[in-house]
Parts: sequence; structure tokens; C-alpha cells
Amino acid sequence: MPIYEFVCRDCKKHFEVLTTSSSSTETVKCPACGSLDVTKTISASHFRVGSHRPSIPSGALSGCSSKSGFS
Repeated sequence: MPIYEFVCRDCKKHFEVLTTSSSSTETVKCPACGSLDVTKTISASHFRVGSHRPSIPSGALSGCSSKSGFS
């Protein structure tokens, strides 16, 4: 289930709700004041990269020419 961000129109609190995409905002309650007058907000996508990075073989990036825009 996705996490949606909401803002309460009464107390202006921003909060997140784990809900199905088909559920409406009519059933979402503000955790601070209990108001049902909330609106879904647009949130930025983000993800977390783990601590393990794939290794890049030595010399793999050395083939780029100076005209390619990569250094």
C-alpha cells in the first residue's frame, strides 16, 4: 500500500497515511485535531539507496573521451 501525504485545512498539520489508492479523502482524519477536512498533497518521490554500492571495475570509466561531456 502506498503512503499518501495530507494536510489538514483546519489546523494546517501535514501528515502521512498508509492507505489504498482507491480510498477517498473522506475517511482520512487529521491525527492532531480529528478533522475530516483534509486534502491530499503532492509529494516528491524519493528512495533510499542501501549502504552496499555495486563495484565499478577499475578502468571502466577511463574510455570516455574529453568530448563526450563526461570526465
